[in-house]
Amino acid sequence: MGLMEGKTCLITGGAGSLGLASARLLLAEGARVALIDREAGALDEAAGRLAAGGADPGRVLTHAADITRPEEVRAAVEACVARFGPIDVLFSNAGTFGTVAPIESYPLETFEAVMAVHVTGAFLICQRVVPRMRDGGAIVITSSVAGTRGDPGVYGYITAKHAQVGLMRCLAKELAPRGIRVNTLHPGPVDNGFQADVESGLGGIIGRDATDFFNEQIPLGRHASPEEIARSVLYLASDLGSFTTGSMLMADGGMSA
Repeated sequence: MGLMEGKTCLITGGAGSLGLASARLLLAEGARVALIDREAGALDEAAGRLAAGGADPGRVLTHAADITRPEEVRAAVEACVARFGPIDVLFSNAGTFGTVAPIESYPLETFEAVMAVHVTGAFLICQRVVPRMRDGGAIVITSSVAGTRGDPGVYGYITAKHAQVGLMRCLAKELAPRGIRVNTLHPGPVDNGFQADVESGLGGIIGRDATDFFNEQIPLGRHASPEEIARSVLYLASDLGSFTTGSMLMADGGMSA
């Protein structure tokens, strides 16, 4: 029997590399998975990739929703519950980077948009899921190594990633009497499209290859794979992490050490 046998898991940012890698692993461990993302086409592609890898389509639900919009969040959660029943695991994983700019020229609209996805979106999905969650469940919020440090110009992303830790700590205290564990996951740079976009923009700002720049800051000397981060998700979502709550799990190759 798998670690997630019979469990229902809802994943936001489900069409991205971390969401998809985590869905694949959770399914392999016996879970039912609801993937939430903004683009229906990306979700269709993600579901197709899961099916091509042997996942039972009957254990996969996709639902397009903007997690910054309360009614779309409500509809997504209700679709998951209608299909699979009460939720056991929420993986709040949706994210966007924004830009890098000095404080005097950082665009307000970009700052607000990044905060809306990472902070308001995480708040809204937790607000809707918690009443539909079984006692003894787990919430995992994807923060970042950026949620433990400051860097010039990264005002939206770093501020949002710190704010998610505050949300996690409030939830962990409130939900502990129900046996629901709440933790943040803090990846370092990951070998995926999200990070590639970040590094493409950053390279021009710092005047050198940004991938090499990050690898020099990581004691293990490389980016993580999405599958490595997914294994951390599984730990926090499953009984492997049964006494872990209110914590910041670093999966950053030592970058924050």
